[in-house]
Amino acid sequence: MMYIAEVGDQYIVKRMPLSGGGHDPSCFSYEPPDELSGLGVLMGSAIQVDSESGMAALKLDFSLSKVGARSSPATAAGGSDSVVGNNRKLSLRGLLHYLWHEAELTVWTARWAGKRHWWNIRWHLVEASRQMTVKGGPLREVLFVPEPFRSVDKSAIEQRRTEALASAVPPKSGPRKLMVLVGEVKEFVPARRGHKLIVKHMPGFVFLLDESLHRRLQTRFENEVALWGADEASHLIAIATFGLSPAGLAVIEEMALMVVAENWVPYESAYEKRLVDALARVKERSVKALRYNLPPDKPTAAAILQRQGGPIGLYVVPPSADRSYVDVLEELIASRPEVGAWMWRVADGEMPPLPYH
Repeated sequence: MMYIAEVGDQYIVKRMPLSGGGHDPSCFSYEPPDELSGLGVLMGSAIQVDSESGMAALKLDFSLSKVGARSSPATAAGGSDSVVGNNRKLSLRGLLHYLWHEAELTVWTARWAGKRHWWNIRWHLVEASRQMTVKGGPLREVLFVPEPFRSVDKSAIEQRRTEALASAVPPKSGPRKLMVLVGEVKEFVPARRGHKLIVKHMPGFVFLLDESLHRRLQTRFENEVALWGADEASHLIAIATFGLSPAGLAVIEEMALMVVAENWVPYESAYEKRLVDALARVKERSVKALRYNLPPDKPTAAAILQRQGGPIGLYVVPPSADRSYVDVLEELIASRPEVGAWMWRVADGEMPPLPYH
């Protein structure tokens, strides 16, 4: 079922909430089963979608306010996954994954090659956030996604940024409100105290993080940073809660990272990168599955390939997988018999051909 929605000054055709599974797998409005990714265990608990309005009420396991000026030891851990396996609340990384999913940035077809840029990444993220609420208020009001920078528009862009960050200005008394940053990492650089995060499209503006947070961030997201460093075409995406100090400095409280390919589709390993690259050349529509709150040792589909003959779940079995991992994966596949299965057991050799013919 579809309907016409007014988005800004445009009218677009949208899918009715929670109806994606009822579409033909070859239809662009088809949505793969949530159970094949980390999204399934969150629906109805951490994520509650109103079937009439389509609004999603999100329960978060991180704070959007701060009492006092300094980070607590728990916050300084950079705990995007501080409550691993907590399906009643959404982690910081889980929120990033859900935004990416709802913005349809996990979707790809070779017909889109060369057509994704930061301006439309930002537009889709912002529009997706308009359908979400956190702590009883609109996510859009606390979400900050930097707009594409153009030197000729520098003054106007900086003015809009100042207005957008107004809610993060600390009050004279009481808790400080925090905002959520989603942006592309340009680099981390040492500061006189701690480190600075430099975000693309924000020249001259820095986000500060203390030494403890930076150190733990590098440990927790070592794989993401390494994957980003290994491929110059990939992008490193940061999501962080932050507030402004009385001096007007942006200070990060918690942070998580996600690496995405050149076409902005996420991946979690060198093996998934090979799969994402292969899917990028396929004309059939594919949807990258994400982990949300799930730990790395929990099997999920890596992606879903949508074909007219029926959807195919794509599974990458890492070389470290043991018998227990394989048993759980086989149960996952058997739970959705209407979805075919393609599997790459990395320990057995090269990636098999994709089943797109």
